[in-house]
Amino acid sequence: MMSSSKQDCAICTDMLNNGHAIFIAECSHSFHYHCITSNVQNGNRVCPVCRALWKEIPFQGMPPQQILYDDDEPVNQESEEMHSAKSDSDEGIKIKTYTEIPAVAKSANFDDFGILINLKAPVSKESLNSRTPIDLVTILDISGSMEGSKIALLKKAMGFVVQNLGPLDRLSVISFASSARRLFPLRHMTEIGKQESLQVINSLVANGATNILEALKKGSKVMTDRKFKNPVSSMILLSDGQDTCNHEPLTLPDTRVPIHTFGFGKDHDANLMHSISEKSRGMFSFIEVESVIQDAFAQCIGGLLSVVVQELRVEVECVHPALRLGSIKAGSYKVGMDDNGRCGFIEVGDLYAEEERDFLVSTDIPDNESDNEMPLVKFRVIHKDPIKNTFVNIEGNEVTILRPETVVNQTVSLEVQRQRNRLNVASAIADARVVAEHGDLMEARLVLEECKTKLEATSDDDCGYLEDELEDMGFCMVDEEMYESTGRANVLAGLSAHASQRATTWGDSRKLGSKMKTYQTPAMAKMVKSSKTFGN
Repeated sequence: MMSSSKQDCAICTDMLNNGHAIFIAECSHSFHYHCITSNVQNGNRVCPVCRALWKEIPFQGMPPQQILYDDDEPVNQESEEMHSAKSDSDEGIKIKTYTEIPAVAKSANFDDFGILINLKAPVSKESLNSRTPIDLVTILDISGSMEGSKIALLKKAMGFVVQNLGPLDRLSVISFASSARRLFPLRHMTEIGKQESLQVINSLVANGATNILEALKKGSKVMTDRKFKNPVSSMILLSDGQDTCNHEPLTLPDTRVPIHTFGFGKDHDANLMHSISEKSRGMFSFIEVESVIQDAFAQCIGGLLSVVVQELRVEVECVHPALRLGSIKAGSYKVGMDDNGRCGFIEVGDLYAEEERDFLVSTDIPDNESDNEMPLVKFRVIHKDPIKNTFVNIEGNEVTILRPETVVNQTVSLEVQRQRNRLNVASAIADARVVAEHGDLMEARLVLEECKTKLEATSDDDCGYLEDELEDMGFCMVDEEMYESTGRANVLAGLSAHASQRATTWGDSRKLGSKMKTYQTPAMAKMVKSSKTFGN
C-alpha cells in the first residue's frame, strides 16, 4: 500500500504546491489533477493510496480526437538511389558447420548428436552513404525521479545519439511523465535537424508521474502512422521507475519494430522492461551506474547503425532418409519443425555487421553397415540485403560424418562443446531466476554452483568468462536486498544477451568491463570508444 501526506501527490510523489490544480478524492486523499486524470483515463477507479473504489472521478470531457502521426519528413528518393548505388559489397554471410565428432562406427548409434551452424555477418562500410539509414524513436522518462543529474546525463547521452546520426537517418522523440508527448515527428538528422532536435531535448524538465504504457502507445503510433520508411526501424525506451499510472497488465502495441529498453537505476521495473524488449525482439539493458547511460546508448546505436542483414531465416533439412531432427536450440528466436521432423527453421531477423550467431541442431544417428560416409543435414540461409532491397539465397554444403568399421581416440568438437556449455549456463541462470523469484535465494545460488561445477569438469579452457558470469549471477542473489535492488535487473539483462546472442549493458561496467564486451561487435566497440571522448 502506498503512503501519502497532505503535501505530496501519491502518484508522482511531488509536492502539492500552489499553482498546480489539485483533486481531492472522496476518501480525502489529494493528487495533482493532471496525475489523477491520466490515471483515470487508463481505467483506474481505485485510490492509489487506500485502494477505496471511487464513485466520483475527475471529469474527463469528450475523448480527444485521434491524432494521426503521418507528418514525418519524406525519405529522399534521390538519396535512396545514390545510397543503393554505393552499396557495392558482394561479401555475404559466412557459414560454418561443425559436427560433435567426425565419425561414428558403422555398428554404433549416437543419440542427441550435435550439429552446430555458425553464421557471421559481413563487414559494414564506413561511409554514411553506404550504410543502411534508420528510423529511430526514442521514448524518454522525464518523471520527477529523473530530476537532477539523471536528466542532465540523459540529455548528454541523447546529444551523442543525435550527433552520430546521418542526414538520411530520421529521429523522433517521445517524452513521458504523467502523460506522454511527441516532441517532434520523424525528421532527418541534417545539421539543421540536429540543432532543432537538441534544442528541444535540452529544454526538457523532470516532473510528474510515470506513464510507460501511454509512452509506448505514442512511440508505436509514430512508427505505424508514418508515410515513409527507412530500411531499418527501431525504438529505444528508457525509464528509471515503475509505471504509476497503469495497474493492469501491459499489452504491447504490435508494430513489428524492436524496442530496446534501458532500466535506469535501482527503482525501475526490470520485469516490465525485460518483457517489453523480449516481446518486441529488442534487448534489455540495465544501467546501474548513472554515468554509464551514454556508453549504453552508444553500444546500442553502434549496432543499429550497422545493420547489414534483415529478415534472416535459417532452414535445415535432413538428407539421410533415416534421420529426424531432435531439437533446434536457438535461444529466443522462433523455431519450428514439420510434422515428420525432417525439416526445420529458425527466424533470426536482423544482424549487425560482423555479428555472429550459433545454433545447435540435434539428431539421433542410427547404426549403418552399408555406407562409409553418411550425409546428415543441409542448411539454407535466406535474408534481405537492406541496402539493395533484394533477397539473397545461400545454399550450404551437406554436413557429413564418416562411418568406419571402428573409431578410436576421437576428439569432441570444441565449437559444439562451447555452445553446449553456453546453453547450459543460460539455462541455469534462467532456472535460478525462477527459484529466486519464489524467494529461495539459497537454492537459486545452488543451481548456479552446480552448473559451475559441471562447467569446470569440461575440457574447454575457453569457458572462463562463463564461470565468471555464474559467479556474478550468484552475487546478484546473495540476499533479498541485493536481488531486489540490482540483482534481478542484472540477471534479466544477462539472459537477454544469451537469448539473442547480442550485446547488452549490465552491472557496474567499471568493475564488469568484460561483461559489456560479450557479443560486442567492432562497430559497437568503436561507438563506445567514441562516447568516452564525447564532449571532452
